[in-house]
Amino acid sequence: MSEAVVSPARLGWLSIGALGVLALALGTLQSVVEPALPLLQRELGVSPAEGALIGNALLVTGAVVTPVAGKLGDRYGGKRVLVRLMAVVSVGGLTAGLAPNLPVLLLGQVLQGVMVGALPLSFILVRKHLTTGESQAAIGLVVALFTGGSMMGMLFAGPIAEGLSWQWMFALPTIVVIAATSAVTRLMPHDPPVQPDDGIDWPGTVLLSGTLLAFMLGLVTVTRDGGVPPLAVGAIAVAVAALATGWVVVERRAASPMVDLRMLVKPAMWSACVLTFVMTTGFGMVLFLLPQLFAVSADGYGFGAGTTDIGLFLLPGAIAGAVSDSVGGIAARRFGPRAVVVVGTVVTAATMTALAALHTAEWQLVLAKVLTAFAAGVGTTALLAGTSTAIETKDVGIATSLLVVTRVIGVALGAQVAGAILDAGAEPMTGRPAESAFVTGFAVAGLVAALSLFVVRLTRTGVQV
Repeated sequence: MSEAVVSPARLGWLSIGALGVLALALGTLQSVVEPALPLLQRELGVSPAEGALIGNALLVTGAVVTPVAGKLGDRYGGKRVLVRLMAVVSVGGLTAGLAPNLPVLLLGQVLQGVMVGALPLSFILVRKHLTTGESQAAIGLVVALFTGGSMMGMLFAGPIAEGLSWQWMFALPTIVVIAATSAVTRLMPHDPPVQPDDGIDWPGTVLLSGTLLAFMLGLVTVTRDGGVPPLAVGAIAVAVAALATGWVVVERRAASPMVDLRMLVKPAMWSACVLTFVMTTGFGMVLFLLPQLFAVSADGYGFGAGTTDIGLFLLPGAIAGAVSDSVGGIAARRFGPRAVVVVGTVVTAATMTALAALHTAEWQLVLAKVLTAFAAGVGTTALLAGTSTAIETKDVGIATSLLVVTRVIGVALGAQVAGAILDAGAEPMTGRPAESAFVTGFAVAGLVAALSLFVVRLTRTGVQV
């Protein structure tokens, strides 16, 4: 108890401010790719399916880091692990800022993906050094600044890329990350590590990351340039299946698994995972398709928007997504997760169906992004809130981490599928996706969203909990 009394005095708002600036820079660095993706594809000479890997590389790394960062922080100290993760992020940002081609940029994105661990580590620090009320305020500030950084990235990616170069989109936020990390190192007091009885499931972590990366790389390989021979497709499928099987075997035998697979047999857990995966897959398609359509030349069916304009068009959707995270929990308590998911699914499916038929004005796409972002955010947050109250308290951390990982994988898969659809519908002469490819993409996104209704019916018991 003595440390609890002394610690709050050791952590001032200057230290919290340094954490906040770090969160702001990380949010900016994370979000610059979305509005600039068409520009990156042109500059690097890559197809839409290959371009989808740029954002997905960061997401896949984040999915792996999320359940591990907290354990590392408890074992070795939140500050110590945070500083080391930020060193990796800084190397990734500088690598992306100097990247001459797609492989180097992907490497930078993979390294930047560990930034996802910064938020749970920040929460560990403020909980250890502040009282309950103060820590809640500090956590709220850090989360708000991370969200604000995401919006800044969308707004400033265009002016930076068009005024300087696309490399500076990564370099400038990285410089702020380095400066903020230096401030955290100097100002933040050390937190004592806790030596838990269980260890880190490194084999499970490596196998899961290998499975996800092999799946994503396999998907883009199979769908690019007319595909690959059937034997190669079979080899890719076998590799992914082998890695996934190895991961399941390791997790079942591990004393402290990265993901406790026993959680999946609980109705509230597996139904929430399936629904989250389906909903976010459809939303991931929307995230990828809209910037691509904005960027298509205005002399055809597109709008010829530059990176700056695309960022402005996407900003209302980002705001809607941020608001939905707070609304989802309230809606789940008031109406139940099942009702929230059903409404969100109907809104998304109807929006995508309408967009497939009508996409001749910018406001139509902006409105579609707002509606789908809000619907997906409310639905997945409602599932997260409902699951966390339906299972035992000791399993909340495992369950929520698993849902976050599922959410990230769904978005990444949706983006990759959308990229494959645009590749398949590219015009032979220009390489530009035909309008019918976008229509197909929106229609498929609507069908995927509608699939959630079928899943809700099959998993009624789980989502009503």
